[in-house]
Amino acid sequence: MSEPVLLEKRGPIAVLTINRPETMNPLGQDGDGAYFQRLCGEIEADPAIRVTVLTGAGKAFSAGGDVKAMKEKSGAFGGSPNAVRNGYRRNIHLIVKSLYNLETPLIAAVNGAAIGLGCDVACMADVRIASDRAKFGVTFLKLGLIPGDGGAWLLPRIIGQSRAAQLLFTGDVIDARTAADWGLVSQVVPGDSLMDETLALAERMAGQPPQALRLAKTLMRHGASAGYDTIMEMSAAGQALMHFTEDHMEGVDAILEKRVPDFKGQ
Repeated sequence: MSEPVLLEKRGPIAVLTINRPETMNPLGQDGDGAYFQRLCGEIEADPAIRVTVLTGAGKAFSAGGDVKAMKEKSGAFGGSPNAVRNGYRRNIHLIVKSLYNLETPLIAAVNGAAIGLGCDVACMADVRIASDRAKFGVTFLKLGLIPGDGGAWLLPRIIGQSRAAQLLFTGDVIDARTAADWGLVSQVVPGDSLMDETLALAERMAGQPPQALRLAKTLMRHGASAGYDTIMEMSAAGQALMHFTEDHMEGVDAILEKRVPDFKGQ
């Protein structure tokens, strides 16, 4: 049996691939959360990794929760109401929390359908690049369900309350161009060049000083919910630390010497 998620390290870039292509990469089977937690932990523990890319194997990014498991009442969807609650908290929530809490910038390369849980998983990324074959939907209500994975908190922060409500309350599926117009993705590219374009973007990010890159992401994340005064204090404290890094001096020297900096993460 193949692993549900694969991790490949390409120099400073980690590539996570949801790996159930024959069934459009559903999520929610037993152990899925533990896989994401372990692999994201491995990424965080590796100082050589500066950027992470998430994509799906085959034609889909992820078609969402495993509907077959829902029918069978198995995996995260089996047992009593309390067991299902714990199935979400200890399995599905581990997927989204592991991705959302990555310190490295996370780019979702959305190669195909990102539906329900799959769409919400894509929303855990800092940047989403879509294939022109991608489509997006939060179709929980069509299954008589609500978003059980944090999507109701995150999606309005990405595309605004009105459009998030429209997607959720209708169950409509939108194409990649509409997703770009709505701000759900930042770029739409031909499907055949999706990974090339995504990796090129990841390389540009990976060229930044890694400590400052991670701290910049942390600051942006807190900025979405923390107050202005809190962010100002965090900014001052973080900036003070960065002023004493070797990478800061390398950046200063590179500008003065009119050359490309070589950041070491020191």
